[in-house]
Amino acid sequence: MRAAIGVATTLFASLLALEARADDASPWQRDGHSAVRLLAGSRSGAVLLGGIAFQLQPGWKTYWRTPGDSGVPPRFDFSKSENVEAVTVMWPAPLKFDDGAGGHSIGYHDQIVLPLRIVAKAADKPVTLRAEINYAVCEKLCIPVDANAELGFNSVASTEDANLRAALDTVPKPANIGDANPLTIRDIKRDGTKNVVVDVAVPDGRNVNLFVEGPTPDWSLPIPAPVEHSPPGVKRFSFELDGLPPGAKAEGAALKFTLVGPEKSYEFSTNLE
Repeated sequence: MRAAIGVATTLFASLLALEARADDASPWQRDGHSAVRLLAGSRSGAVLLGGIAFQLQPGWKTYWRTPGDSGVPPRFDFSKSENVEAVTVMWPAPLKFDDGAGGHSIGYHDQIVLPLRIVAKAADKPVTLRAEINYAVCEKLCIPVDANAELGFNSVASTEDANLRAALDTVPKPANIGDANPLTIRDIKRDGTKNVVVDVAVPDGRNVNLFVEGPTPDWSLPIPAPVEHSPPGVKRFSFELDGLPPGAKAEGAALKFTLVGPEKSYEFSTNLE
């Protein structure tokens, strides 16, 4: 009898744990090669931490907010949410892939969580996040995926908190050009009318990637390419000022650089001289 009660108690506790976990994540929305769902962090105050989790089959990838030479960036619509003032998507440091056409794309493989900063309209009222998620998964060909997910933020202590904090740690940290970090952008300068040169201080000559974005999503700047014969202690990159929208000028444009190292990543904002 005592053994039976012990087993029943254990099963009941396990069911409660599963129920709590289910409350902190929406069901997986699956297609043939990927799955996506929402994650909810702990409920405290008007600013909440959530996430969009992706799972990808081996060999398949999805894209960063700027996809590179090919690909489709994800799009999210949270307008049907309840008691939500604003949602900010935060992007973990991406990877660079050969796109099979002589160029490179930028994105993620296997699994990734995009953290969400969610501002509630009223801190004392229920919050329900509803997301329309449009993204592409690619192996040799790209397949568009449309998904809808819904999740309430109810837990005082969410089972997804550790997962969301780990995702936050992979988001590039804001930094300034020329700061004292071992990995940093040392200098950005123009070389002629169309070429931009970026010098990156890299400890121990490690492999790093550099990405650049314009002031608005309709800028399609190329991925900076490594330059041979860089100065000692520096990895030099360059790119041409191509892909500007009609009528846009490069002079004074607000550019965002994302520097991705093996362990840490940083984000730099500057105005092009």
